[in-house]
Amino acid sequence: MKYVDEFRNTEVCLKLAAKISNASNAGTITLMEVCGTHTMSIARYGIKNLLPNVKLLSGPGCPVCVTSNSQIDQMIAYSRSPGIIIATFGDMIHVPGSTSSLEKERASGADVRIVYSVMDAVRIAKNNPDKRVIFLGVGFETTSPTVAASIEKAYRLNLKNYFVFSAHKLIPPAMKTILDKGVKISGFLLPGHVCTITGTEDFNFIANEYRIPCVVAGFEPIDILYSIWLLIHQIENKRSIVEIGYKRAVKKEGNLMAKKSLNEVFKSSATEWRGMGTIAQSGLEIKEKYEKFDVEKNVEVRVEPTKNHPDCICGSILQGLCTPEECKLFGTGCTPENPVGPCMVSSEGTCAARYKYGGYKRYGGIG
Repeated sequence: MKYVDEFRNTEVCLKLAAKISNASNAGTITLMEVCGTHTMSIARYGIKNLLPNVKLLSGPGCPVCVTSNSQIDQMIAYSRSPGIIIATFGDMIHVPGSTSSLEKERASGADVRIVYSVMDAVRIAKNNPDKRVIFLGVGFETTSPTVAASIEKAYRLNLKNYFVFSAHKLIPPAMKTILDKGVKISGFLLPGHVCTITGTEDFNFIANEYRIPCVVAGFEPIDILYSIWLLIHQIENKRSIVEIGYKRAVKKEGNLMAKKSLNEVFKSSATEWRGMGTIAQSGLEIKEKYEKFDVEKNVEVRVEPTKNHPDCICGSILQGLCTPEECKLFGTGCTPENPVGPCMVSSEGTCAARYKYGGYKRYGGIG
C-alpha cells in the first residue's frame, strides 16, 4: 500500500532503533506517548523490545479510557429512559459503569445503536421524529469537530429531537496535570491525530514552561521510531521545542476549517477524567446558541450513585504511574471478554494492547 508499507520497512526500523540505542546509552530515558493509537502500534510492532534504553509510558490518550464512571453511568441512565435512541461509536458499548453497561442495557431492550459516523446519528433523528436521539460525544480534539458539524447540521435542519452528550476532552490540560503531579518524563510523543486538527501551538507550553521536548508522531513503526530519535536528539542537545515528525499529515496551524467549526459550537469547561479528578478547561461544553442540542440541559435523568472497582487501577495507568502488569486484575479478573475497566475494553487501551500483543511480541517481521 502506497505510503503505508514504506513506513513498515523492517531494515529501516532496525537501523533507527540502533541509532536510538547508541545515542541514548547514558541510561534509561522515559518518554510518554499521549495517543492510544501510538500505544497500540508500539505494542503491535514490539517497539519497546527494540529500545532497551528507552522507557515508554502510556498516557491519557484513549478517550474511552479517560471517560469517568459517573459519565458512563449517566449515559446508561439515558439509555434506560423511554423514547430514547442512543447512538454511539462501538467501543463505548462494552465499557462497564458502576453496575451495568450499554451492552447489557441493549440486551435488556434499550435502543442502543452503533454508528460509524456522527452524521448517522443525525440521520436517525431525522428518520425517527417521535424519538429523542442522543449521540454520545466521547473523544478528543480529533473527533469533536465532526460532532460540532453534526450540531450545525441539526441546527440548519431545525431538528428538535437530536441531542449530544458532550464528554469530549482536551489533551493539553491533562498533560499539564500529569506534569504538575511530578511524573518524571524526559519527552512526549504528541498525538498525530489531535495535532492534525489543532496544530502544535497548544502544546508549546510544555516545551517553553516545563522544558520538556515534544515531537508529533505518526502511527507506523518508522513514524514512531523516527519521532523517538528526534526526541533523543533534543534531549542530548539540551533543547526543548515542539517538532513535527509527521509532516505528511500535520501542519503547525492545524486544520483551520475544523477548528472554526469546533469554536463555533463548543467552549472549554471543566470536566472529570478517570483517576485524575476534575480538570479545569479540559472539556467541551455546547455554547448557548446551540444549547437546545445539549442533552444535559434538555433531558432530565436520574443517575445511580457512582461506584469504582477498588482493584481497578486504570486511572493510575492513564497517568503513567503504573503499568498493566501492576494491576492484580490484569489478565485474570480483567480480560477483553470480561473487562473490569475501560483500559481493557478500548481498541486504544493500554491494558488491551498489552494483553493482545504482550507488549514485546513480534509482529510483521519487526521486534
